[in-house]
Formats: sequence, structure tokens, C-alpha cells
Amino acid sequence: MKKLVIALTAVAAFTGSAVAADLGARPYAKAPAPVAPLYNWTGFYIFGGGGGGLWSADSNVQTFPGGVALSRDQRHGGSGWFGTVGGGYDVQFAGRWVAGIFGDAQFGDIRGSVSDPFFLGSEGRMKLETSYAAGVRLGYLVAPNVLSYVNAGYSGSEWSGTTQSFNVPGGIDVATTPSFDRNGWFIGGGVENNLDLFGISAPGWFMKTEYRSAFYDRIALPTTFTPAFGGGPTGTAITFKPWTQTISTSLVYRFNWGGAPIQAKY
Repeated sequence: MKKLVIALTAVAAFTGSAVAADLGARPYAKAPAPVAPLYNWTGFYIFGGGGGGLWSADSNVQTFPGGVALSRDQRHGGSGWFGTVGGGYDVQFAGRWVAGIFGDAQFGDIRGSVSDPFFLGSEGRMKLETSYAAGVRLGYLVAPNVLSYVNAGYSGSEWSGTTQSFNVPGGIDVATTPSFDRNGWFIGGGVENNLDLFGISAPGWFMKTEYRSAFYDRIALPTTFTPAFGGGPTGTAITFKPWTQTISTSLVYRFNWGGAPIQAKY
């Protein structure tokens, strides 16, 4: 009996060693590569910045009321700077396409001259005080964090009046025109990119550079003369049909930017 127990113990030990040898060492498993950042352009954003702009306008003199032209159109213009603030909402779809709505306002000092050539060549200063816009944009992601886009929509503007002086027999008369608002439309485009493109680690922060061109309807501005020396001509108006162009650069903050990489689990 004792010999049988010893024999069985020896067989069990030999079998265990053989099985262990057959299994060999545990194979090495390489960790998966880190997943690239998942960029998501869907969501709300706000922005603020500034830039430069210019306006030009076709202007003539006509009877008021009546609207009979007394002179041909002349081109006037001005230039200056402005600041801008706004916000919007974008949706990313079909892979690399982004569409959205937005609204913004511009304010600053874009001023130039306007004249009354029919009456002794008088000239005054006119200023684009504020403008505002609401529109849509459509863009394509040329890179995951770079959007190239076009936009268009409604534009409104507020302009100052003018004060013009001119010589009359015996002294100087003063002619004024009122301030006014103009509605129109705009078209433009630009590029928006994450600040990581410049090596700046700022999740959610972007920079955009945009060109915009806005067109407004003509308006007739009745001229009021101060009769300091007998008064100037009455019953006239200066017409004004403005066109503005601006280039701006803004900082943008996107509230839901998904630029952080997903951490791989091992």
C-alpha cells in the first residue's frame, strides 16, 4: 500500500511539470495607440475683436420733395476702425461640413466726406456710427480644427448727419442734413481656427479673420439752411447710397469644444 501511494505521488508530480512546460510564458500584449482628439464644432460660441473698414457712396442733389435730379452722381468715401462683438450657433454635419446662424454688432469711427456740388461745392463730414447683422454661414473643415466659411444675411447701419458751410454774398451759410438709418444685406467669408494651431494650449479658444461687404439702399437727406446772410437755396436734398467693406479679427470662445483626447484604457 505504501509503495502504491509513493507511485501515484510521483506520477502526479511528473504530469504537473509537463503541463506547465506545455503552457509556456504568457504572451506580451502591446498597449493600443492613443486615440486622436475628437473635434466637435456643434454648439454655441461668442466672440469679440476689431478691425478696419471703409465706405463709399454715390451721391447727388435732387429736389425735395419731388426727387428730380439736379446733379449727376459723385462718389464719396471714408475709412477708419471699428470694434465688434457677437455670438452664434453651429452644427457639424456630413463629416466636415459646418452650418450655423449668428448675430453681431460693429461700432467705431469710420468717417469721410460728402459734398453738395450743385451749390457752391460745400462739403461736410459723415460717419458710420454703428452697424449690425444677422445671418447664416456655411463652412468646410480643411483640417479638424480649421474652418473655412462664407456667410450672408441682413445688415443695418446708423449714420451721422452732416454740417456743410459755403460762401454766399455777404458771408457764410450753413447747411445741415439729419442723421439716418439704412437697411441692406451683406456677403462675406473667412477662416476660423483653434489656437492650438499656433502652439497655444487653450481648449475652446479660437481666432477668426473675416471680410464682409454690405450694400444699402439710397436715401434722400433734406438740406436745412441757416439763413445767416439771407439763406441758401431751399427745397433740395442730398442723396446717399452707401457700400461698406470691413476686415476684422476676433477671439472666439466655443462653449462645448470637444478637443480633449480620449484616454485609452488598458
